[in-house]
Amino acid sequence: MSQPRLIAFCLVAAFFAWPAAAADKLRLAVQKTGSVSWELDIIKAQGLDRANDLELEITELASPEAGKIALRGGAADIVVSDWLWVSRERSLGADLVFAPYSSTIGAVMVPGSSPIAGLADLRGKKIAVAGGAIDKSWLMLQALARRSGLDLRKDASPMFGAPPLLQEKTLQGEADAALNFWNFCADLEARGFKPVIAMDEVEKALGAKGPVAMLGYVFDAGFAAKNAAAIDRFLKIAGQAKEVLADSPGEWAKLGPRLGTKDDKALAIYRRRYGEGIPRRPLADEEADAKTLYRVLAEIGGTDLVGPARELDPGTFYRGGPGK
Repeated sequence: MSQPRLIAFCLVAAFFAWPAAAADKLRLAVQKTGSVSWELDIIKAQGLDRANDLELEITELASPEAGKIALRGGAADIVVSDWLWVSRERSLGADLVFAPYSSTIGAVMVPGSSPIAGLADLRGKKIAVAGGAIDKSWLMLQALARRSGLDLRKDASPMFGAPPLLQEKTLQGEADAALNFWNFCADLEARGFKPVIAMDEVEKALGAKGPVAMLGYVFDAGFAAKNAAAIDRFLKIAGQAKEVLADSPGEWAKLGPRLGTKDDKALAIYRRRYGEGIPRRPLADEEADAKTLYRVLAEIGGTDLVGPARELDPGTFYRGGPGK
């Protein structure tokens, strides 16, 4: 081999032998049955993480509360929660931030033949409420009802419990109406139930200007400052995964076994409701509406819900890395 060729060969060999730069690692703790898991599957399947130099370590948990514990305990970098919790934690000294994830939070659902048509008709009725007595949707529903003199805590009979359990009770006719998470509402809709009170309409009646992203990606601000580029790349590919899921019936067919259905009509309902919840508004609009709803929720939920702060903490929303 000639000397020039030998040199060229050595340079090529050295190039391929040189270790590639390590991808940025992000640890996510997500609810196993939640839509975040669906999106992460798309990210992995389409290689969006690798294409953006990210290594995503995913831990699936049984509940959102477990995710909060993982984040606060240092076992996860990113979880999904709401800005209520983020603002509360900030008021107690934690430096957490929130990036919008979804504005879909469900509806009041009733059987197709039910005479219930609005808030006033809930008087004297049994209402299955997921998330407990300080669930944000339940509190907003109460706040709106109070404006017309209806106290749902006294004038109706709320039943609290885990979403799957309440879903079964609703299907068995043990509740007159159900206020559950959006995916359970989509399942009820596919089974012939109808939405009579959409929570996005409740939000608007309480002062919001548009659909509010109550849920978001939550992480420590200090971690974000050190890993801004990685966080921003993750948020970018998470948005890409959302668009894939919203636009592809085929992806929902793959999700069918998880959702317990192969029915195309049911899957179309899931896809439509999911797509309606993709945040598309400017961050400033999201924050303004969050401030408005926070005041309403703080008034009705008290310190059990929001802690000592009566206003949304001004640092709650994540602004992005340098240059954003």
